[in-house]
Amino acid sequence: MAQTDTVRSERINLRLSETAKRRIEHAASVEGKTVSAFIVSSALENAEKTVRRHETIALAREDAARFFDALSDPPPPNDRLRAALEEHARRVDSR
Repeated sequence: MAQTDTVRSERINLRLSETAKRRIEHAASVEGKTVSAFIVSSALENAEKTVRRHETIALAREDAARFFDALSDPPPPNDRLRAALEEHARRVDSR
């Protein structure tokens, strides 16, 4: 993973058990990294996976077809949708 921030000025402090610290130190050593580099690379990898998992929607073929049908030919707005749109217009200044 390429690092895009070249200036490293931010810090994260954390507390952990002695066992966890030893495990991380050992893992960093096995990979030939400093503990800081190991923690940062592991955390960033996990962060990317987490964000990707929460930003991706997987649908079965039948559900995807239904979804795209609804987008291309939406049903007419019902009373609740009209009320929600009116409330949105009242609360939000969309200039």
